[in-house]
Amino acid sequence: MATVNGVPAAIEDVQALALTNYGHFTTMRVENGAVRGLSLHLDRLVRDCDTVFGAELDPDRVLHCVRREVAGRAGVFTVRVTVFDPALDMLRPALKADPHILVTTRAAGALSPPPFKVSCVPFHRDTAAVKHVALFGQLRVRRQAQLAGFDDALLIEPDGRISEGTTWNVGFVDEAGTVVWPEADVLPGVTMRLLQAAHGPSATRPVRFGELPSMQAAFATNTSIGVRTLSAVDEVTFPVDEPVLAALREAYAAVPPERLG
Repeated sequence: MATVNGVPAAIEDVQALALTNYGHFTTMRVENGAVRGLSLHLDRLVRDCDTVFGAELDPDRVLHCVRREVAGRAGVFTVRVTVFDPALDMLRPALKADPHILVTTRAAGALSPPPFKVSCVPFHRDTAAVKHVALFGQLRVRRQAQLAGFDDALLIEPDGRISEGTTWNVGFVDEAGTVVWPEADVLPGVTMRLLQAAHGPSATRPVRFGELPSMQAAFATNTSIGVRTLSAVDEVTFPVDEPVLAALREAYAAVPPERLG
């Protein structure tokens, strides 16, 4: 089921998303009624609503809508909260917005799925700091990578810096065993931020493709996968049993989840 502002969604409520593709969202992994980084997800929605719509979003209203959608549901599943304006005028998008809250759920996969290999692709996400619904570019380069025999794409900025994955942040482990997060225009992922706070030492600095052979390991992070091992970036391969990655998974698992209420 899907709800808009806490009530079952009708097709006319959500068709604006298909017709205009303008809005923003966050995705949360719910485990027995709690979410790691719930406050960060709510902060993101409030911040992005101001950026995308110039409007204030009440986080308590968001929580109310989420609770209505997931009430009584146990176990592990994924909740996506999408903020959009069904009355958005494509010709006059600067008109005062009335953001609505769409809540949907789906099954959740296992944390830390099997290692995967990626191909570097020159690409810069539009308004990278916002988790917006315009996913065409990311899905296009993911598709191209898969057609070439890879699992996904790793994005490279015009100046040659590695930035992020299509829908995930990337990190590396250098020769000293330090976790390195690429310094670039990226989405500040909730999982990445939780790991930066929970695990040390770490550093944020520019990372270029030519440095990758000197790295001990590489990994991807987002809410759906936790910490996933990268086994290869193009022809550069990495071990899949690096102890630092195990420590990152343990640190993430130890983050106290926040109750939805």
